[in-house]
Amino acid sequence: MYEEIQVLTHSSIRITGEQTIYFDPFQIKEQTNDADIIFVTHEHFDHYSPEDIAKVKNTSTILVAPKSMEKELTNSGIDMEFTELVEPGDELEINTVKIEVVASYNVGKNFHTKEKRWVGYVVTMNDTQYYVAGDTDVNEDVEKVNCDVALLPIGGHYTMDKAEAAQLAEMIAPKLAIPTHYGSVAGNPQDGKDFAKLLEDKIPVLVMY
Repeated sequence: MYEEIQVLTHSSIRITGEQTIYFDPFQIKEQTNDADIIFVTHEHFDHYSPEDIAKVKNTSTILVAPKSMEKELTNSGIDMEFTELVEPGDELEINTVKIEVVASYNVGKNFHTKEKRWVGYVVTMNDTQYYVAGDTDVNEDVEKVNCDVALLPIGGHYTMDKAEAAQLAEMIAPKLAIPTHYGSVAGNPQDGKDFAKLLEDKIPVLVMY
């Protein structure tokens, strides 16, 4: 189950199946050029990396990114005719993949403010709803998410920490939780195992790195 999901590094995620989709490609090791859709959550270097987008995109790849990033996207390497600009609350469908756009922001920190209108995504593919949260704290918008698989940042400092992410997982009750965003830019390598321990006998957790 869920072998279609890869956390490549940090918050860089690849999901295969009906389409091959990437979220925030970063530190991509091999040139694959296999992306049908690339989702970007926000503009920080470890989430929006044109160098890494170039390694996975091809001539028909569609880029989905926050409307607030429109100026930054001029160097994405993907023409605007193949770019979909989105805002929190949007719902759309691309190549049979259904997409819900979720607000992603901090509470009490200034790294990712609500005003910037950065995002996470719930995508429905393979008869599964995957939620990729982006960089966020627990807030009233993410608490409303409905999904089968939740990929949640747990590193703290820039995002919620492992305890807060575990609380969110219990609130939204996915069939599976996968920790991301720890062990490099923030947090430490042990955080994934600690997150799993916090949810033991509550929510299944898959630690992927």
